Amino acid sequence: MLLALAPGRGDDACPNTTMSALAQLMTVRYVRNANRATPTGDPSFVVQQSMPGPVSEEEADPFLMCDEFGPTVSQGAHGTDSDGGFTVPWHPHHGMEILSYMISGRGRHADSLGNREVFRSPGFQWLSVGSGIEHAEGGGTPAGESERGLQIWLRMPAARMRDAPRYGTVGPEQIPVETIDRNGSFVRVIAGRYRLTRGPARFAVNVQILDIELKPDTEYLYERPPNMDNVMFYGVDGGGRLNGANTLYQRQICRFDTTTGKVKVSVSASSGGMRFMVFAGVALREPLTWHGPFVCADRGQLEEVFRQHQAGAFPPVRVPWDYKDASAAPART
Repeated sequence: MLLALAPGRGDDACPNTTMSALAQLMTVRYVRNANRATPTGDPSFVVQQSMPGPVSEEEADPFLMCDEFGPTVSQGAHGTDSDGGFTVPWHPHHGMEILSYMISGRGRHADSLGNREVFRSPGFQWLSVGSGIEHAEGGGTPAGESERGLQIWLRMPAARMRDAPRYGTVGPEQIPVETIDRNGSFVRVIAGRYRLTRGPARFAVNVQILDIELKPDTEYLYERPPNMDNVMFYGVDGGGRLNGANTLYQRQICRFDTTTGKVKVSVSASSGGMRFMVFAGVALREPLTWHGPFVCADRGQLEEVFRQHQAGAFPPVRVPWDYKDASAAPART
């Protein structure tokens, strides 16, 4: 419920940041541009990668990777009953969490658990990989429409890397939305808690992931959740100022200093508005061995996963039919 504040502002607005609020502002460590990358090895599939690289593996903890793909114009949609059209063909994963968030267009996914789904934007699939999964992605957006999104990888505690994989798809109507002010600015709660709302993505790590849209010239005061010791903002559209000084624009990532006990960030949207993602979490600080799509606790586990894959025994948990053949799935009752 909105409080009785000045017209056009809500309880997170900060039109005149007080001295006490300024004393609580987290220092900006840096703002860096995302890098061009080709994560699949296909030179035609280019993403903007903000983690790792601009933010190192150690500094991103508990996150591992953030790739922005698109915007591109779709050449045509394929349904859940088709094996064609996957932008990213079948490939394995081990020992991580994955969030595939569609900003525009439609997401499409098939996996070794027998899931085959198409979902609208803004929507996402979350995947707790654990002991392993194979999946294919893309090809769900109708021809001529734009598609754009983010894929975020998160660490998984070593003790959970042998868990059976878990999966969920969340459409736009299932994402909780919290109003920021009376101008129409709002927060989509993807994972973790914001105010009294909990996001629907379920991961083995303690994170907060938010999609925040600020109307032009809106001011907003973000506060990190208790005990979270890593906070990053990623610019999606438009731009603005952070703490009245540093600027954040599209395809830039900002990391804050959380070591001083300060918990807030003042955000001032530009005249064109601002949309950004919040990636906050509790760092695991566990060693890991990472090779391509396989994230493992140590080299011994990595070698075990490779042996499984080469022997055709990966993933260890999967449906009993040929999940890469849509026609092989049993009829749903």
